[in-house]
Amino acid sequence: MGLASILTALYIPNMGEDSERNRMSRRLTRVAQVGVNMGAAAASFGALKLFGSQEGERATAIALRQALGKTRGPLMKVAQILATIPDFLPPDYAQELAALQANAPSMGWSFVKRRMRGELGANWESQFAQFETEAAHAASLGQVHRATLHDGTQVACKLQYPEMSSAVESDIGQLKSLLGLFKTFERTIDPTEAVNEVTDRLREELDYGRERQHMRLYGNLLANQPDIECPRPIDALSTGRLLTMTWLSGAPLLSFKSAPQQERDRIATLLFNAWWIPMMQTGVIHGDPHLGNYSLTPDAARLNLLDFGCIRIFPAQFVSGVVQLYRSLEREDFAGTLEAYEIWGFKGLTRPLAEALNVWARFIYAPLLDNRSRTVADGIAPGEYGRSQAFEVRNLLKQYGPVKLPREFVFMDRAAIGLGAAFLHLGAKLNFYQLFQNSIADYDEAALAKRQKKALGAVGLG
Repeated sequence: MGLASILTALYIPNMGEDSERNRMSRRLTRVAQVGVNMGAAAASFGALKLFGSQEGERATAIALRQALGKTRGPLMKVAQILATIPDFLPPDYAQELAALQANAPSMGWSFVKRRMRGELGANWESQFAQFETEAAHAASLGQVHRATLHDGTQVACKLQYPEMSSAVESDIGQLKSLLGLFKTFERTIDPTEAVNEVTDRLREELDYGRERQHMRLYGNLLANQPDIECPRPIDALSTGRLLTMTWLSGAPLLSFKSAPQQERDRIATLLFNAWWIPMMQTGVIHGDPHLGNYSLTPDAARLNLLDFGCIRIFPAQFVSGVVQLYRSLEREDFAGTLEAYEIWGFKGLTRPLAEALNVWARFIYAPLLDNRSRTVADGIAPGEYGRSQAFEVRNLLKQYGPVKLPREFVFMDRAAIGLGAAFLHLGAKLNFYQLFQNSIADYDEAALAKRQKKALGAVGLG
C-alpha cells in the first residue's frame, strides 16, 4: 500500500475545532492526493508511449483532464485558465481542459446531503420545494445544484467541496516551493508579490459570505445595464460555504462561436461593458477569465455573470495608472509610461526596464490604440498571439532585469488576457479604440475614489 492509500485510510475529518495535527494531516492528504491523481496521468502517458498508440495524445489529454478533475482546488483552476487561451495548448489538450471548464466531475448525492445538512440543519430539504440531486455544474472549489423555493423562485445552490481550505493551503505551499525553485533558475522576473496576491485571492474565494457581497456590488454597479444580469443572493439559505442565489438561464459563451458576425460582436461588446464599466466607475474588476463564468440567453440579448469569487478592488490611483499608461502610449510619451508603471507599484525601474515593459504594454493596448474595427489579434497568425512579444520582453529582462511584479498588476494582466481570449474565441470585430475612449472620456481619480467608497459601503465591503 502506497503513502497516499495509508493516509487516506487513516484520515478521519474532525467535526470540531481543528488541531495542528489535524491540519497537518489534511495537508499531507492533499499532497498525496495530487501525487496519486497526477501519477495516474503520467502512468497513462508512459504506457501509451511504450505501446505506440495512435491515439496517444488524445488519451493522455483525457487522463490529464480526469486527474485534474479529481484533484479539484487551485490546480484545477490553473488548468481551466490555460484552456481559455486560444492556441496556447495542443488541440487535444485544449479540448479536454475546455470540457473540464464546463463539466468537471461532481460529488454524489450522499455527499450533497451531508454537506447541506451541515450548512442548513437536519431539515434543510423542507426549505425547498424541489432540489435536484444531480449537479447542474461542477467547478474547482464547489458544485451547483438547481432548486426551487416554495414561492416558485428558481435558485442555484453553490456548495463548497469539503476540506477546500486545507486543499488551498497545501497547493499554496507547493506553489511557494515552486517559486523558490523558479527564482533559482529564472532571474528575469521576481514573482514573490504576485504569488502573495494569488494566495490572498484564493483564500477569499473560499469565503462565500464575501462572494455574496461581491455579487451585490456587481448587481448595483451594472443596474443601469439592462443587457447584463447578475444573480441575487438568498441570505437566509446561504452560509460561509453555501451560496444560494437566483438561477439565471443561458447557454455557454462558446456555443456562440459560429453565430453570425453581428451577434458575436454584440456579445463581445457586452463582455467589454461588463468588465470595464465597474473598473472605470469604481476600480473593481472580475479577475477570473474562466469562460464558464458567463452565459447568454438563446438570442444573445442578455449576458449573465455567474461567479463572483475572484473580484479585485483597486485603489483609485492604480486606475489612474491604467489610464495614464494608455494616454502615454498614444502620445509616445516615454516619461509618462515610466510614471504609470511607478503608480502601479513597479520599483527601481531603469529606462531599459521600462522600455521592456512597454513592449508588452503596446501589445496589450494595441486594439485600444487602433481607431478601426478589428479583431483583438488582427494580422497575427493562430498560435502566435503574444509569443514574439513575450520572447522579446524575456530577452530584454535577461539583459537589464530582474523586475519584481507588483501585486496589483497580477489580476489586471490576467483579466485583460482572459477578456482578450474571449474576444478571440468569438472572432469579434469591434472598434476597441472608440469603446475605450468613451469609457475614459470623463475620468477623474477623486470622483472614482468617492464612488468606490460609497459602492463598497453599500454592500458592507467598506
